[in-house]
Order: sequence, then C-alpha cells, then structure tokens
Amino acid sequence: MPPKRRFGKRLIKSLLPIVFVIVVALIGSLAFIVYCVTRPARRPYVVTPEAFARISGRALKVTDETWTNRDGRPARGWLLKGAEGAPAVVLLHRYGGDRSWLFNLGVKINETTNHTILWPELRGHGEDPPISWTSLGARESDDVLSAIEFLKTLKTENQKQLVGESFGLYGVELGAYSALKAASQDNRIKVLVLDSIVRSPDDLLNTAVLNCVAIDNSLVHSLSRTAMRVYMLGRYDSTPGCDLAKSIQDQRVLLLSGAEAGRLRDTTASMQNCFPNQGNVQARVNLPLSGFSLPSATGEQGEAYDRVVIEFFDTYLR
Repeated sequence: MPPKRRFGKRLIKSLLPIVFVIVVALIGSLAFIVYCVTRPARRPYVVTPEAFARISGRALKVTDETWTNRDGRPARGWLLKGAEGAPAVVLLHRYGGDRSWLFNLGVKINETTNHTILWPELRGHGEDPPISWTSLGARESDDVLSAIEFLKTLKTENQKQLVGESFGLYGVELGAYSALKAASQDNRIKVLVLDSIVRSPDDLLNTAVLNCVAIDNSLVHSLSRTAMRVYMLGRYDSTPGCDLAKSIQDQRVLLLSGAEAGRLRDTTASMQNCFPNQGNVQARVNLPLSGFSLPSATGEQGEAYDRVVIEFFDTYLR
C-alpha cells in the first residue's frame, strides 16, 4: 500500500473518535435544549379560586374541570359559568405562565358581561400538568378548539345548553398565537383580543433557547428548530401569524401591547396590516402595561388595562 494511502487511513482512524465525541455532544446539547424549551419552569399558582374567594369575600362558583383534547390527551381548566345562552370567553396565558395569571381578569369579564369564562391550562404549564410538554403553538390551537367543544357540552340546571353560539378568545404571547390559529379554523370564534403576539413559534423558540442556554446564535436556532421537528415527529408548525391573520374575515380583533413586551410590541403593531378586513381591527400597542404583567398589576394602570379588554368583549361578543 502506498505511503500516502496508509497515512490517510491512519488520519481517518485518529479523527473518527473526535468526530464521534462531537456528534454525541451535539445531540446531547440539542436534546437538553428541546427538553428545557418544552418544559418551561413551573411555579405555584399566583392565586386559586379558593384563595381569591377568601381575599375578596366573594362566593365564586369556580369549578376545576377536565376534558379530552383532539389528540386524546387530557386537558384541564377553571370554569366560571355565566348566564344561560350567553357567549363564552376563553383566556389563554403566555409561555411560562399558567391559568392563575389571568384569573382576576376573567372574574371581572364575568361580572361585567355575564359571559361564561374558561381558563384552560396550556399543555406543559401549571402545577403537575397532565401533559408534561408544550409544542410552542403547534398543537395548542387544537387544544383551544377542544376547549370550545367542551364548553358546548355544558348544561344548565334545567338541562338547557349553557353557552351560546359565539366565543371570544383572549391570549398573551403563546396564548395569543394559539388563539389566532384557532380562530382561523373556527368561525364560531367571533372576538379576538391578542396581547403581544409572537410572529411565529420560531420566535418563541428562539427566546426560549436564549433563556435555557444563554446563546443567541442563528446556527443554534436553526439546529434547535430541526431538533424540535424531530422531537415532534415532523409536526412542529411554524406558520407565521400574519399568514393566519389573512384568513380572519368577520371576527372583531383587538391588538394590545406595551413597552414591557419588548420587540413583541412591534410584532403586534405590524400584525394589524395582515388582517384583510381592517375595519374590524383595533390596535393599542402603547399601553403602560401589557398582559405580561397582569399577575402583579395593581392600581389605575391595571384597572385601565382590564377595562379595555372588558369593554371590547362587552361591545362585540353578543
């Protein structure tokens, strides 16, 4: 064997272990990223219905409900019933949040409008979630539609249908994207209030990767997207929100955001131009606070934000 060929074989053999170690390290790193991103940090609830009733002195009949998602997995949420035949409002929290973040807002909507309120827990969120992972919006929209189907099964004490034919959705960030995607598939959803919506799940993934590994790099983002597709067996969906908005025709839409939402304020503002029926879209993206700070919002700013949301549902969801 010529000396050059022998040298080449030796070189390849010596490099193979190094390449193997690099590949294993890369796969391990991507596995860690996917695990971290799909399992956001879980915290104790900000408030529970029982704690809220004790603090406020109001006897709220909020129940803890369960139902089944379209993929056969379990779902859960808090339910506050409204008047017979009235619409229902579904409140969807942000990535890393939980149903308790929007509890106070939901109670106020119910007291003002007498609509039925449902606080679903998005998959992978909350205390001891029945589904341990989030899909960053790929399957959450189907979960929202499953929640609407659950609401349609509710009966009054006289065995009449509790909820009417109209539904409203409120969402923050991941919740806003999931709400928009659900509304693009179901015309029973008549009103959308979207706070600080992400441009696409890819943007949410990039932010989550940064929080997990403190790296903001295009190559890492690209590899993370590939890893998410593998993890979700090719079902990771990154359809841009603007594309979804183009299918919204008759629904009333309110876009909200504030400076604290960072670049999501600009994303939300630009989303206004994506809806074909501009007359049905309102935007208020310079608010003193956004849905990000609702759990800790107090005083006049918190009341002002709640009033904007409540009045929009009260006016258009009938």
